[in-house]
Amino acid sequence: MSSITIHEMDNALNERLSRAARSRGTSKNALIKEILAREMGIAVQGRYADDYREFAGLWSAAEHREFEIGQRENAVIDPGEWLS
Repeated sequence: MSSITIHEMDNALNERLSRAARSRGTSKNALIKEILAREMGIAVQGRYADDYREFAGLWSAAEHREFEIGQRENAVIDPGEWLS
């Protein structure tokens, strides 16, 4: 096994990696290895190999807002629809 060092990492990228690692309950090192393996087309072994993380974070902020606006009607409960 070899090691690499990433020099002069942008603060925004570092923070996003930290948040993602915390939310997954893993280290930044493990997260970065997972991301690199997936990006290089190598099967990811272990804890996150068979979940849907490849789809996480694909929306832009604008796309997320658009989705939330489109879903507002689904959050409204009409009691009349629940009467038998």
